[in-house]
Amino acid sequence: MNFPSELKYTKDHEWIRIEGNEAIVGITEFAQGELGDIVYIDINSVGSEVAEGDVFGTVEAVKTVSDLFMPITGTVLEVNEKLDASPELVNTDPYGDGWMVKIGIKDPAQLETLLSADAYKSQVGA
Repeated sequence: MNFPSELKYTKDHEWIRIEGNEAIVGITEFAQGELGDIVYIDINSVGSEVAEGDVFGTVEAVKTVSDLFMPITGTVLEVNEKLDASPELVNTDPYGDGWMVKIGIKDPAQLETLLSADAYKSQVGA
């Protein structure tokens, strides 16, 4: 299982990649494996500020629907449009083409509360 060291992680299995004042958010390889085959992504929060820990969308797999939680407070700037036609990208490339949203970071200090790759790896028992 892959745990890219340049990313930060949440206990709810989201990852975040910092790019200046913006960040990319997705779900981890562990999370997509637990969900199984992903068939639909529902994110309607573009333009909205979403607080840390709040739901910014849902991911639907064959057997379940799971909420997506915002790792830090930010404004949703963009949703990955590729997921509309190909939600399975979350399964095949969760840290690349399967990203979910791009956000504008409101409070960079919140990044300090996120898990490192090693801490997340320990949490999931890998």
